[in-house]
Amino acid sequence: MNPWRGLGGLPRDVWVLSAATFINRAGTMALPFLALYLMKQMGLGAARAGQGFIVFGLGAMIAAPLGGWLADRFGPLKVMRASLLLSGLLMLALPLVKDVRSFFLLIGFWALVSEGFRPASMSILTDLAPPELRKAVFSLNRLAINLGMSVGPALGGFIATRSYHGLFWVDGATTLAAWAVLMLMVRNRPHKHEAGKGFPLVSALRDPVLGYFLFAIIPVVIVFFQHEGPMPIYLVRDLKLRESFYGSLFTINTLMIVALEVRLNLATAHWPHRRTLMLGSLLYAVGFGAMALAHTPGMIVATVVVWTFGEMTLFPAMSDYVASIAPQAQRGAYMGIYALTFSLAFSFGPWLGTWMLDAWGGLVLWPLMGVLGMVSALALARIRPSTQAF
Repeated sequence: MNPWRGLGGLPRDVWVLSAATFINRAGTMALPFLALYLMKQMGLGAARAGQGFIVFGLGAMIAAPLGGWLADRFGPLKVMRASLLLSGLLMLALPLVKDVRSFFLLIGFWALVSEGFRPASMSILTDLAPPELRKAVFSLNRLAINLGMSVGPALGGFIATRSYHGLFWVDGATTLAAWAVLMLMVRNRPHKHEAGKGFPLVSALRDPVLGYFLFAIIPVVIVFFQHEGPMPIYLVRDLKLRESFYGSLFTINTLMIVALEVRLNLATAHWPHRRTLMLGSLLYAVGFGAMALAHTPGMIVATVVVWTFGEMTLFPAMSDYVASIAPQAQRGAYMGIYALTFSLAFSFGPWLGTWMLDAWGGLVLWPLMGVLGMVSALALARIRPSTQAF
């Protein structure tokens, strides 16, 4: 009955890295409430507030391949430490900035330094365990992320009712605490750099298997990021629900993942990638599409439950698929390009959602998100083993 029994036997450093990830994610509250912060503290409209996500996404688009290249060049642990230190300091500084243009500029720098963490983390986790334990490693990492996310946004919802500035201060403090854990508890690892690889963006994108996969997941990743921009505005402004309710949805989402994801992925470990990826996309399509019909807290919670099952199915399968097709010497590069896809979707997905919500309302926005999820499901149904893209 232990939902985490498949995680036994993992190396010590995997657990320490996951602990640092948990500490960092337990303070994640600034980004989920960024749109509301820009509207309530800086007086911006919904569409203009959504542009903050464009700026963050553009910074993240640079950070993803750059972070992967730096991880291959200097070692992922150094990149992770630098990312946590710099992003923690920037978050402490952000509430002090009152000018909108300067604030947006710092958002871009924040994304640039913080999003380099993702490809470096996936690269080192892939290296720390043999292939037969790789899914367990990714599952533990997601477990740490979601345990933290069950705390951070929910706590952020209560902090926001008192001080929106406090969101950044608490987030920055926990980021620096995670940096301290990596500095004090994870030993430096020898890293051998292969000369002559160059910057990996172009060479990685020439892989037709990776290219088709990235093309296929972009629509559903756009759907995924609707919980960052349009969803809190829809709930708080349009449905007149409290910020604390929006924050509590993260708790429901993450507690489901903590309790069910490991067992679910162990039970479906023998499934081909295309089946798992297609099912996850379909559940996202249904969950977010049904938001158009959800007008009460109970109905909103039901939609979250549906797309949470999609998340538990889709995200571990996506990471495992990229790891399975990545050459060993270019794992950081492949993970960086994979993370770049998320950054690309983040750069315009929340903005597009907030713009549509302002222009046409939820009755247009949420069904369109359902259609995008279906597009990814159909494209991912054509995924084949790593030797071919079609």
